[in-house]
Amino acid sequence: MDARLDYSAGPTAGKARKHFMAVGRALKESALPAATQELVALRVSQINGCAVCIDMHTKEAAAAGETPVRLNLVVAWREATVFTEPERAALALAEEATRIADAGRGVSDAVWAHAAAHYDEDQLTALVVLISFMNAVNRMNAVTRQPAGGYEVGQAH
Repeated sequence: MDARLDYSAGPTAGKARKHFMAVGRALKESALPAATQELVALRVSQINGCAVCIDMHTKEAAAAGETPVRLNLVVAWREATVFTEPERAALALAEEATRIADAGRGVSDAVWAHAAAHYDEDQLTALVVLISFMNAVNRMNAVTRQPAGGYEVGQAH
């Protein structure tokens, strides 16, 4: 499979990439736990069918020590017992925010309250930015049909 477009090349891409990378760095430096960030990025990417992001976040999470069991169960996290309550709250928020048009109402008060019970305002901000960021990246990759499978841990993303 060949990509339709190399959106990392050209003057517009260079400027946009700089800002996208800054968002990524800000998220990595946030107080939101790194494991939660990878689980949320993986779940959003699964929902959106973004193979290149699934590849990247699975590999990054595994390299950071995430277990194969947890990685394999992210897709069915509601039925899995291996996630903490804060992780479950983050995954629920990620699902509702990613599927925002499905319910026609955005994120429910119950899901928001569950997340707010486990994360402070700064962490919630990081979580919302992460979910939004992943949705944007997933969509760019899907539209341009970026191929998956070749990601190596530590690559710039």
